[in-house]
Amino acid sequence: MRDGLSAGIDGDQCELLARTNGWLWSLAKNGGFDTSPTLILAHGAGAPMDSEFMTDMAARLAVRGINVMRFEFPYMAQRRFDGRKRPPNPQAQLLDCWRQVYAQVRPHVAGRLAIGGKSMGGRMASLVADELGADALVCLGYPFYAVGKPEKPRVAHLAAIKTQTLIVQGERDALGNRDAVEGYELSNAIDMYWVPTGNHDLKPLKSLGVSGDAVLDQVADKLVDFLMK
Repeated sequence: MRDGLSAGIDGDQCELLARTNGWLWSLAKNGGFDTSPTLILAHGAGAPMDSEFMTDMAARLAVRGINVMRFEFPYMAQRRFDGRKRPPNPQAQLLDCWRQVYAQVRPHVAGRLAIGGKSMGGRMASLVADELGADALVCLGYPFYAVGKPEKPRVAHLAAIKTQTLIVQGERDALGNRDAVEGYELSNAIDMYWVPTGNHDLKPLKSLGVSGDAVLDQVADKLVDFLMK
């Protein structure tokens, strides 16, 4: 095991796992404490695992002591081969992908292993979190409903979820604004962290007087506090 790798996680194996599968592994920059949690982070429907948002968030978390593994669902991985944009795979296939990824990562992580993702990636994670026995769930910009359809929420399972969950949501998210979401019945296992004036990508309005970079720092700090519990 290389210097700087924690006793709680086989970093060499995770790095090899990432290379073998075409994933991305970000090792925690914390001197190798064996308490470092690991987060498997899935992308949203339209952007890949190395999008600006995903890369930025993984880097912020790694600097703060969180290991991050990123992967791609089959339709997005295929785009890398032929350049063709495709819609997401059927939900059953997306969930099976989550199961397969988790099963490969879990043996190499002795500490806390959380799952989550951006938008669709987080929603799919939320559907298997209890089944997999994940230690925690993180959703960044959860798609509570399709654009313009708050009367048709995708929240039935969130009323009963048992996995400790943190949902980071922009107050003006077009897929789940604060007024609509606060009317839904959600499990007591879910903590909501609202980004003032934030959109689906958690970017605030300029009128807030806080930069998007500062907001993402605040979000990363919140995620670390949650994952370190």
